[in-house]
Amino acid sequence: MAAGVTGGGSGTWSDRFEEGLHPAIERFNASIGFDITLLQEDLDGSIAHARMLAECGVISDEEAGQLCAGLEQIRSEAASGNFQPGLADEDVHFAVERRLIALLGPVGKKLHTGRSRNDQVGTDLRLWLRRRIDALEQAVVRCQHALLTQADRHRETLIPGYTHLQRAQPLCLAHHLLAYVEMLERDRERLRDVRVRVNISPLGAAALAGTPVPINRRSTATALGFERVYANSLDAVSDRDFTVEFSAAAALVMAHLSRLAEEVIFWASEECGFVRLTDRCATGSSLMPQKKNPDVPELVRGKCGRVFGHLQGLLTMIKGLPLAYNKDFQEDKEALFDVVRTTSDCLEAMAILLEEGVEFRPERLEQAVASDFSNATDVADYLVTRGVPFREAYQLVGAVVKRCLQDGVLLRDLSLEQWQQFHPVIEADLLEALVPRRVVAARLSEGGTAFVRVEEQLALWSERLSTK
Repeated sequence: MAAGVTGGGSGTWSDRFEEGLHPAIERFNASIGFDITLLQEDLDGSIAHARMLAECGVISDEEAGQLCAGLEQIRSEAASGNFQPGLADEDVHFAVERRLIALLGPVGKKLHTGRSRNDQVGTDLRLWLRRRIDALEQAVVRCQHALLTQADRHRETLIPGYTHLQRAQPLCLAHHLLAYVEMLERDRERLRDVRVRVNISPLGAAALAGTPVPINRRSTATALGFERVYANSLDAVSDRDFTVEFSAAAALVMAHLSRLAEEVIFWASEECGFVRLTDRCATGSSLMPQKKNPDVPELVRGKCGRVFGHLQGLLTMIKGLPLAYNKDFQEDKEALFDVVRTTSDCLEAMAILLEEGVEFRPERLEQAVASDFSNATDVADYLVTRGVPFREAYQLVGAVVKRCLQDGVLLRDLSLEQWQQFHPVIEADLLEALVPRRVVAARLSEGGTAFVRVEEQLALWSERLSTK
C-alpha cells in the first residue's frame, strides 16, 4: 500500500499499523464520498490554522506562506476538476493533507500541528452550516415576499375560514396568507438563534484534551468569523447539538411549508376550486388528459418525512455516546447535508409556486362564503349586544340553524318576520350584519381579520420585508 500522510506504509495511519484495512472495511469506513462537500471549509480552516501557527512562532512565516499557497492551489484544482480524491484518502481532511504534502514535501506535514481531525471536522461542519443558514434565511424571506404579494393582491377577497376542516367563519384572504408570513418569521428567528450556537469555534481543542503546542484559538476563531470559542475541549469535539437544533428548526420550516402545501392541494381540487394551477407549476396524467396535478405542493408535503426522519436519526445517534469523539459522528453529515438541501429546494419550489403557480378565483371564493352558515356566530354576537346572555344566544342560533337545514335555506334567506319569531329583540339591522363582507369587517380586535386590521398588517410587513 502507498505510504500514508505520516510516511508509514499503512495508508493514512501511523507506523503502529503493519497492514492496511480490509477492502470492504475501507469502503465502510471512508467518508470521502460525502464529506468532500466540506472541501472549501476545510481549506478555509486550514489556511487560518497555518497563519495562526506562524503568528505563534510554531512555524515560520515562510512556511505559513507556502502552506497557504498550497491550499489555494488545491482550491484551484478543485474548481477546475483536477482534485479528485479517492477511497484511499478516507476523508476530505486526509485528502487535502496528502495533496499538500505531494505539493510541498516536508513543509506540508507541518499543517496538522496542534490540531486533530476531531476539532477540524467540527470546525468545517460549523463553517459549512453557518453559510447555509444564511442562505436558508434568505430563501424564507423570498417565500414571505411571495405570500405578501399575494396578500396585497387579495386584500379585499374573502375566503371561508375552517376549523376541523369544517366551515367556521369567513376571512379576508390576505389575513389567511399573512398567517403563513408570521409562521415563516418565527422560522427565521429560530434559524438566527441556531446560528448563534453554530458560530462557536472548536478549533484548537485537538483530539479531546487541547494541545501543548502554543496556539492561539481566538486568533483562528476571529479569522474564521466565529463569535467565541468552546470553553471545554471535550465539549468542543463532541458537541453535535447544533446539528440537532438546526434540523429541528428546519423541520418546523418544512412543517409550515407542508401546511401551506396541503391548503393549496385542497384549494386546487375540483370540489373546492379556490385556485387555478398554472402550467408552469403543474403536471398532467399519463393516462387522463383532463387532469392537472399539484405536484409541487405534494412533493413539499412528502419531503417533510425526510427532514423529520433525519432529525430523529441525529437524536438517536448522539443519545448514548460517551465523551469525547466517536466514529458515530460520521453519520451526522449525510443527514445534515440532506436536511439543508431538501429544505432549500422546498423553499424555492414553494416560492415559485406562490409567485407564478397559483391564481386565486375571487368569484368562486365569494360564492363559497355566501353559501354556508359561517355567519351563525354573528347572530349570537348580535343578540349579545342586545342584552341576551351569550349561552342563551348560542343555543338559540343553534336552533335557527337546525330549522334552516330542515327547510333547505340559509340564514340570509330568512325574513325579518321569521327572525323575530325566534327572538323579539332582532331588528332589520341583523340582515345587514349577516352579509359576509360585514361579518369580516366586524372582526376589529387586534390581530383579527377585519379589513382595516389587515391593511395595518400589510403595511407593517411591507415595511419589515422591504430591507430583506
